[in-house]
Amino acid sequence: MHIPVLLTETIKALNIKKNGIYLDLTIGLGGHSKAILKELNGSGFLYGFDQDQEAINKAKENLKDYHNFKIIKANFKDFKANLKKEGIEKVDGILIDLGVSSLQIDNSQRGFSYMVDGPLDMRMDRDNPLTAESILNSYSEAQLINILKEYGEIYYAKPLVTEIIKKRPLKTSFDLVKITDKFKVRKGHSAKQVFQALRIYLNDELTVLKLMLDDALEVLNQGGRIACLTFHSLEDKIVKDKFKAVTEEKIIKGLPTLPKEMPFKYYKKKILPSIKEVKSNPRSKSAILRAIIKN
Repeated sequence: MHIPVLLTETIKALNIKKNGIYLDLTIGLGGHSKAILKELNGSGFLYGFDQDQEAINKAKENLKDYHNFKIIKANFKDFKANLKKEGIEKVDGILIDLGVSSLQIDNSQRGFSYMVDGPLDMRMDRDNPLTAESILNSYSEAQLINILKEYGEIYYAKPLVTEIIKKRPLKTSFDLVKITDKFKVRKGHSAKQVFQALRIYLNDELTVLKLMLDDALEVLNQGGRIACLTFHSLEDKIVKDKFKAVTEEKIIKGLPTLPKEMPFKYYKKKILPSIKEVKSNPRSKSAILRAIIKN
């Protein structure tokens, strides 16, 4: 079941104008998009983006009662070029939900979940020739250690990789879980950080996030807002640092500075899910919502 995370808080942060133009850069199953469309009148419009065709098909079905939207199959780093093709240069609000959709997690054939057995896939875009299986079975020891350290912050990466190489070829999710279960982790499931690291690397998530954020800041109208949902520390740090850079003046110690107006201001630095939401939707536990407004 798909439950949009921090839905009420996100819609409030976007402060939707009835006739505005809005973007959902990670439309998924369309839960947040539906809430945005409910706020728009006939002049308002929503552009949704996703690189997963299966998610796009589901989103179209979930949004079938609305007609003032268009979904574009593209990685969100390319949203600006695609908007230009639509004749759109500025928008009033942007939603970015960086979580893996329930559609992807719950489908064992996609390989995103360590809780069900399935092929080691993990591709957001199924046209991508690279899979988690090919990475695990063909990358060198040094390459795998680097991936696990950089994208999973795994301190025991070297002995883990030694085990992975020893057990090659790995074919399924549980082949990998059997290896991670040999190692004690500080908290959570033994495979959580490993699956995260492979998924982030495979889909180049952090690089495209940085590119997308630069463009998102640029295309906003005055008074426009960005609401961004993150689900792990690496992506949250990128968002936090980017938002801080455009909302807080850099103070150089010991030097007098004249106050200047920054291009953006905070709506809220950080919004977390309530205890009630986490109980009803455990996947929301790690979510952080950050939102800024263009001056």
